[in-house]
Amino acid sequence: MANIKLTKNEQKVQKDRLRQYLRYLPTLQLKKQQLQSVIMRISAQLEQTEAERLAAIGDLDDWVAVFAENGIFPDPLKLDHLVQPDHIVSRMENIAGVSIPTFQELTFRDVSYDVDDYPLWVDTAVVKLREIARLDALVKTLRTQVELLDKELRATSQRVNLFEKVKIPEARENIRVIGVYLGDQQTAAVVRGKISKKKLKEAGQ
Repeated sequence: MANIKLTKNEQKVQKDRLRQYLRYLPTLQLKKQQLQSVIMRISAQLEQTEAERLAAIGDLDDWVAVFAENGIFPDPLKLDHLVQPDHIVSRMENIAGVSIPTFQELTFRDVSYDVDDYPLWVDTAVVKLREIARLDALVKTLRTQVELLDKELRATSQRVNLFEKVKIPEARENIRVIGVYLGDQQTAAVVRGKISKKKLKEAGQ
């Protein structure tokens, strides 16, 4: 217990603080629950997206033989030159007081190529590689969301614990101690009053 003044004014201060803590705590608890719920939802979406990404990469197994042809292309015609991610387009969204990026799309640099320079399978390969790149960008955004929300959840949990385990018990104990002290003082004053009254009465006899 911190050093406090054992006065009625301090008792009022402590009661006001306790009311504030008790009023603010449910808001913090609700925010904590919201953050936990959103993190669970986004984590599930992240897991699903990562699975889709792995599946998309797995689908390329059918193209392993033809992708080997990539090695015979001259450097300017390599497949990685045909799929060049440019920018992750996202918008900021407020979730439980936290500003997080929400994935919209992945843009690509406009790369044109002469179909005569490539075998027929290249068009399909470019589509698949673009989808994998899009899933990569989505995974990156979802991980950023989880990181930001996790950080806010830790801070909110610390505040909840501070209120529940420190501030509220401390204020209640302060109020109790002051109340006991003021009660003792009142009792002592009554006793002194009775003694004085008795002495006055005895002196008047």
